[in-house]
Amino acid sequence: MKNTISSCCAVAVLLSCCPDALSQTTQSIEEVVVTGARGKPRTVSDSPVPIDVFNTETIEAVSYTDTNDVLKTLVPSYSVGRQPISDGGTFVRPASLRGMPTDKTLVLVNSKRRHRSSVVSIGGSGTQGPDVATIPSSALKSVEVLRDGAAAQYGSDAIAGVINFILKDNTEGGSLSINSGEYIEGDGFQTTITGNAGFPLGENGFLSISGEYSKADYTNRGEQYCGSWFCLDKSNPVYDSSAWYGAYTEDPDFMAAAANASLEDGVVQHWGQPNTEAARLFFNAGYTLTDKAELYAFGNYSQSEADGDFYYRYPSNGTIQDLRLADGSIYSPLEKFPGGFTPRFFGEVSDYSLVTGIKGEFGNDFVYDISGRYGYSEIQYTLKNTINPSMGPDSPTSFRPGDLSNEEIQIQADLSKEFDFGLPNPVLVAFGASYMDETYELVGGDEASYATGDFATSDPYGFCDGGSPTAAGSDVISAGSTLDCANEDDPVYQVVGVGSNGFPGYSPEYSGEYNRDSYAAYLDLSTDVTDKLFLQTAVRYEDYSDFDSELIGKMAFKYNLTDTFGLRGSVGTGFRAPTPGQQGTTNVSTRLPNGFPVATGLFPASSPVAQALGADALKPETSTNYSLGLTAEFDKLGVTLDFYQIDIADRTYAASTLDVSTDPTSGDAYSNYEALVGAGVAGAESIGGVFYFANAFDTKTTGMDLVLTYPLTWSNDSETDITASISYNKTEFTSDPSQYLNDEDAFDFENINPEWRGVLTANHSFGNLSLMARANVYGAYENSDGSGASMSVQKYDPIVLIDLEAKYQFTDNISALAGGRNIFDEYPDEDKIDDMCCGAKYLDSSPVDWQGGYYYLTLRYDY
Repeated sequence: MKNTISSCCAVAVLLSCCPDALSQTTQSIEEVVVTGARGKPRTVSDSPVPIDVFNTETIEAVSYTDTNDVLKTLVPSYSVGRQPISDGGTFVRPASLRGMPTDKTLVLVNSKRRHRSSVVSIGGSGTQGPDVATIPSSALKSVEVLRDGAAAQYGSDAIAGVINFILKDNTEGGSLSINSGEYIEGDGFQTTITGNAGFPLGENGFLSISGEYSKADYTNRGEQYCGSWFCLDKSNPVYDSSAWYGAYTEDPDFMAAAANASLEDGVVQHWGQPNTEAARLFFNAGYTLTDKAELYAFGNYSQSEADGDFYYRYPSNGTIQDLRLADGSIYSPLEKFPGGFTPRFFGEVSDYSLVTGIKGEFGNDFVYDISGRYGYSEIQYTLKNTINPSMGPDSPTSFRPGDLSNEEIQIQADLSKEFDFGLPNPVLVAFGASYMDETYELVGGDEASYATGDFATSDPYGFCDGGSPTAAGSDVISAGSTLDCANEDDPVYQVVGVGSNGFPGYSPEYSGEYNRDSYAAYLDLSTDVTDKLFLQTAVRYEDYSDFDSELIGKMAFKYNLTDTFGLRGSVGTGFRAPTPGQQGTTNVSTRLPNGFPVATGLFPASSPVAQALGADALKPETSTNYSLGLTAEFDKLGVTLDFYQIDIADRTYAASTLDVSTDPTSGDAYSNYEALVGAGVAGAESIGGVFYFANAFDTKTTGMDLVLTYPLTWSNDSETDITASISYNKTEFTSDPSQYLNDEDAFDFENINPEWRGVLTANHSFGNLSLMARANVYGAYENSDGSGASMSVQKYDPIVLIDLEAKYQFTDNISALAGGRNIFDEYPDEDKIDDMCCGAKYLDSSPVDWQGGYYYLTLRYDY
């Protein structure tokens, strides 16, 4: 790794000259926020809880257009990864805030709840949160990030915080930009076109429309597939021409065919970002009926698609096996794929929503907001370049394994009014109620994607009996078959997997709808008790059709110690109800529970299969949040320092894979196999593991957020704005997780993410030229492999990624930007404990981006 200290010097370039004189006065404009303040907006400095506000200029200054990446750049405690072989995670990227997955962060658009994605992450916490990428950054007027638990105000999910996307409301003007770039490695070429246009609706309304089109090519940061079990790279020291696989790799015809195994290029398995293409549209509209009533509506339509690799299937790996056909001859899938094959997974994601309502004020000073919303997300899966092994030669090579959809309908009423209760200031009373209906559906795949073919069982045609041929066996031997019933390795006994290999389809048995509805009511009271003390309290009651009811509450305060210093804090309880998707998702996919690909089954916790292995039906997670912070304004230097603790009980998480084996001597693994057979699972013989979501353990998360801002005005009328954000976050178990997690999973849960994360940004402008430098700092983190005394642990060094950008304003309307992300082409440490395989060099779940440096150019037109 390059010297990170020297890398930080790039940020100092913008500050290297000394000002003749700094401006003696600073004009300060207070930012007003609506998040966290029911009924009445407050300024950021007066908020009793920490809130980050990013305006249009700040958002547009970030080189990314994917809103996930924008947040990652601006909010140190927000992270988003790229998981190249992760089923649905390839298409909807999982993110986290304050070390917690996005389903513990409530996402709002114009202060209204955003619907969830249809994708449920198969491993980990089984996250099913909103797909933030469907919100074009060009549509955003501002983003408010509430870094505090707010479930008592907003309901389920708001454990880690709230992200509120405020849409543009311009009545005229707009923008159009074109961005293109490529990684230093010479791949991953990307083009993004974004735009916004505002229109008046008569004399009293507006319509703002924003759109985005993007296309990105795949990247590869791995090397050719090579392991002790099978190696295609003859230059790799691991390669052994005398090994069993040498019969294939020393065959020029096989190697030539293997170059086409992935449908992409000579590397049979890629590690990097997938091919992606997306078109997204958002609108925001409002119309003032009277001085006390306004109609509003906003919504979106998004269509995206992506594709990526699964693991390479090589000969004799359990999928490509010789099979004895009905006529006694031998068939091998190598007849379809002579160089082996890499299944290619395609996903088409559709997402659309509509929110409409009326807000205003009654004659008696009651402020009201009555709204209804509809949200829908669907992903349609296609799997190509693979087989259903159990169908033998009759298997197709392309499948439609099924679709997933999530639908939400909500009706909400919010009211508020100030009452005089004899206190120094009026008490703002905000209250409201809502009804929400949710439906999650698994749509069955085509029959071939889940069919149980003849070769899912041993000797499907009854050729052998006790090591001797039957009459049918004798007939095929007489016809010239090489059948040898006395040889236990004869292909007649071979059992192979069921369903489209890589992602078996949803069968009718595990397809269907999962529905629920819920009711909620809340009460929020707040007032300035004195000129220095602000108090807020909230209670919320929610009742779910599939769970018991929950009553939660919160108290918060802000106390101005002096004109310079302020103290703020809160304590509250919260909860998160398991989503219908988490309760209903079923999947059998290829995973690596012990470092080697096996077919692993995920079953609902309430299903007979999971409960036969010890599962209980899911119940809500509950939480308690504590926060205490300090705010300070020293002339132009702004400081906020907040400490927090989040205790979560009954945390939802995927249990470590329970091994399954048909070997009677394998102990628990064989018992698990018998349980699956007893539950009637077709093809249980080819399943290597089973897992399910469980309320697995309790955790405590402690952290600190420090934000510093300082504007410099130089004697030559140039300006430099400096912002430093530092985040500390640590999560640890407060109950024994060993019932559900093995040693490796438990260690990684507590150690895989850096405890320290920071962003230092300097923006300097003079005349028509603007410069930006940003240092993205990641602290050390650890990853493990194995268990007990044999566990290996790798510590990853801290790393700094430097971004630089220059913008020139040619005219009032036309500007150009040129820049680079990670300009020194830094990478996290390579895997040194053999936790990764199959050509991967970097930890695929690394919190640090491992794609390398990226350079781009943007042209922008404003009108």
